Amino acid sequence: MTKYQSLKHSTWECKYHVVFIPKCRKKVLCAQLRGHLGEVCRKLAQQKESQVEEGHLMPGHVHMLLSIPPKFAVAQVVGFIKGKAAIHIARTYGERKRNFVGQHFWARGYFVSTVGRDEAAIREYIRHQEKRTVAWIS
Repeated sequence: MTKYQSLKHSTWECKYHVVFIPKCRKKVLCAQLRGHLGEVCRKLAQQKESQVEEGHLMPGHVHMLLSIPPKFAVAQVVGFIKGKAAIHIARTYGERKRNFVGQHFWARGYFVSTVGRDEAAIREYIRHQEKRTVAWIS
């Protein structure tokens, strides 16, 4: 059974599978950074009235299943999450490592796919990206 969400004048279910990578595909999403980044992405999504339903951080990329209301463009929400997360990373880890520069942490593009009837398959795909790592959102 599908759970629909509501705004004042609309009922909706808009979910997207989003993948983005660090600049130059550097494998910098280490254990220390992974612990904070999941919570940061969840809070940033909430600021745009969106929700991270599933998420997994791999050493070289991030997978998320985002639920975004129709009043926001996907590009607007993903850009907001990437930009603010990069600023958080720069402020938190910038003094320790030279490569954590706010505006230059993430690569410019991202992958996005709409989720329809394949939601269960996409959730399973995100959860089992890497057997030995822990998913940061359940």
